[in-house]
Amino acid sequence: MNLAERLRVLLEREAEFSAVRAQGAGGQNVNKVSSAVHLRFDVPASSLPEAHKARLLAIRDQRLSGEGVIVIKAQEERTQARNRADALQRLLDLVLSVATPPKRRVATQPTYGSKQRRLEGKSARSGVKRQRGKVTDL
Repeated sequence: MNLAERLRVLLEREAEFSAVRAQGAGGQNVNKVSSAVHLRFDVPASSLPEAHKARLLAIRDQRLSGEGVIVIKAQEERTQARNRADALQRLLDLVLSVATPPKRRVATQPTYGSKQRRLEGKSARSGVKRQRGKVTDL
């Protein structure tokens, strides 16, 4: 069982699903059937590893509330089951995006060639601007 499968089982167990009526077009079906799904996932109370929790809470995402609860609304599909699967997949994608820690940046110096190319570009641009000045008779 790989990481994604284990996370899917864990998220499905700990997420709260509630059915609501979908918004927008859909004819009479949208007025009668609660096919949209709200998924709520409480990050601090979850059993995710602490590193995953910290990275999840650190991201700037409108789906994350101030209390650390992720709220996802799925209403694209016509059935509640497919909307539930869609919401769960979006939560899984979000968790997997922070599952691997970001690579540490190694500070490097610019190469001699890159410095030379930058200075040549600056002097060429300077020459173009110098050409725009007043014309003087020599």
